Amino acid sequence: MRSDPTLLAFDTSAAHCAAALLSSGTVFGDRTIDMARGQAEALMPLLEQTLVIRGLDWSDLDAIAVGIGPGNFTGIRISVSAARGLALALGIPAIGVSMFEVMAYGNTSTDLLVSLPAPRDRAYLQPFSQGRATGQAVLVDPFAPQDGTEHVKGARVTGYLADMIAGQRTVLAEPTNLGNIPERIAHIAKRRLVDERETPDRPAPLYVRSADAAPPSDPPPVILP
Repeated sequence: MRSDPTLLAFDTSAAHCAAALLSSGTVFGDRTIDMARGQAEALMPLLEQTLVIRGLDWSDLDAIAVGIGPGNFTGIRISVSAARGLALALGIPAIGVSMFEVMAYGNTSTDLLVSLPAPRDRAYLQPFSQGRATGQAVLVDPFAPQDGTEHVKGARVTGYLADMIAGQRTVLAEPTNLGNIPERIAHIAKRRLVDERETPDRPAPLYVRSADAAPPSDPPPVILP
């Protein structure tokens, strides 16, 4: 991978469709469209528009970067599937970047606990150190005591309900919003490809917990002899 790759980054893990192009070290076409639904139809036109801004074609790309969640179940599947298909068709790598990495980007705290919103007023937590994950993400109740997650360490807490979670752990809070998502995804992917010389696996959705699905409660039909 060359030192200044042309990289297309996108994300549909929340109520938006977002894309940005990193080329020659500069971000172009960084755009986020708020939408509760319709990402599947909006994504490819947005990516094509992002390439046109720089006067590029699909064949000019060196890599694809995609947000893998956690977030909306269907939204994550849309963007990850698109990234896999594009990478296969173009013969280039696809890098999956989590929203934890996006939130931690640029934060140089030695020990950081990144918090993201989860369904039913809960939170996802993952520990980081100097921008790198140091443990697995977990699902917690931010309104309850530490509930057995004391092993998830962090000298500072950033993100969703940072003040509350930090107070429970007697550490400092660094409240911040999750912004510039596609630009951050692009820079993180470039770092992993160029600086860390990572050979990426195919991107896969990061759900932390199972999707909201359960087997049917009705008894199975009786099979007659």
